[in-house]
Amino acid sequence: MTRYLPTAFALLVFFLAVSCCPSGDGKNDAETKTVKTIIEIATPALEGGEGVMVARYETRYHDPMMEEIRERDKKWKESRDAETGEIRKRQKDKKEKERLEEQELVSSLPAKERPASPEVFGQVFHLPPAPQYYTGTCWSYASTSFLESEVLRISKKKVKLSEMATVYFEYLAKASRFIRERGDSLLAQGSESNAVIRVWKEHGAWTHEAFPGFVGEDPRHDHLRMFRELEAVIQSVEEKSLWDEQASLLMLRAILDRHLGRPPSGFQFEGRTLTPRAFMTEILKINPGDYVDVMSTLSIPFYTKGEFKVPDNWWHDQGYHNVPLDEFYAGLKKAVQSGYSLSIAIDVSEPGKDSRNDVLFIPDYDIPQDRIDQIAREYRIRHRVTTDDHGVHLVGYTEHAGHDWFLVKDSGRASRRGKHKGYFFMRDDYVRLKLLAYTVHKDAIGEILSRFE
Repeated sequence: MTRYLPTAFALLVFFLAVSCCPSGDGKNDAETKTVKTIIEIATPALEGGEGVMVARYETRYHDPMMEEIRERDKKWKESRDAETGEIRKRQKDKKEKERLEEQELVSSLPAKERPASPEVFGQVFHLPPAPQYYTGTCWSYASTSFLESEVLRISKKKVKLSEMATVYFEYLAKASRFIRERGDSLLAQGSESNAVIRVWKEHGAWTHEAFPGFVGEDPRHDHLRMFRELEAVIQSVEEKSLWDEQASLLMLRAILDRHLGRPPSGFQFEGRTLTPRAFMTEILKINPGDYVDVMSTLSIPFYTKGEFKVPDNWWHDQGYHNVPLDEFYAGLKKAVQSGYSLSIAIDVSEPGKDSRNDVLFIPDYDIPQDRIDQIAREYRIRHRVTTDDHGVHLVGYTEHAGHDWFLVKDSGRASRRGKHKGYFFMRDDYVRLKLLAYTVHKDAIGEILSRFE
């Protein structure tokens, strides 16, 4: 029996009942298994009268036949999803197998036609090759190594410098320009060798000890997850038009801090606490304004400065000195023979890159050596047969088998396949056809620079 409480308000009293209602004929046995929770809602009892039932809450009824069909469809979908998963796995495995079995055309030189080892080269001082691991930061490794050589030449100090401090600030600079240009700017892992000079000019330099650029115990750099996270943030900024530079950089900096750490504002060196800028100027004695960039292209007049038009020149630097190919080559050769090293941008996606034997040369079936000239070079640049895909440090010179050969220090994995880990021997024809630009101290190419107004 339901009891009612008197009240002055037209509100509710409820009765909670849990019941199972067996059927009399056995035809609705499925329903007898359904437990219904019933909340009866009545009006308050009036004086001298009874309350009136107006509504109730109860568990929603699920028709057994409909539930059976629903369960059948669920099982069908699970079966179909499993079948699709198996198909997708086969496709993924097939693609991975094809990737691992992909072939490339590689040419070789007879042993007598290539230098025997790095020791046969006259070398500019450089620290041992350091691997970049799973990063797209060859440009920073090349130019940091180049500046380490410059530090010894200028200040007589052997100092291992941080590659990743530059990478940290370069990502922030790329993101800032991307936001300011409303997405019309490249944000990728690559950059140019002179990016290191630009970052040092603004922020200074760090020792590798002060900022190794990794978090955790594993020193092998892996930027796969970091770059995916950076890319996701910047894509969201573009898709939602959230062009707030300050807020976006805070998010991006948090990602960089988590993966790389944050470059310290000061650090110890030889018993002194130094800021990065003081370290660069007082200890390393590097003046960023002393370094110049050189290219050779028919796209602008010779002896003028212009843009090196490749994607990794994402800030569209127009300070490259453009000279004819013969002077471009002669300036590079004279520099290294005079004790200067160079940070260079080259194309290494070539059949003449023989990693097993540590050589870079141009096979005759590509183009005979006597046909390599300015127009042959330009044709390959214009049609993107020659692309700017790697940065390395040129550190030595020798003559062998009637050719000039240059010793290249390389942070990429391909340079660790051969006998001489971290080095390539680059022949003169490769330099003339496939080397796009270089960065060098201005004193090394004073004669070239004198031709510019």
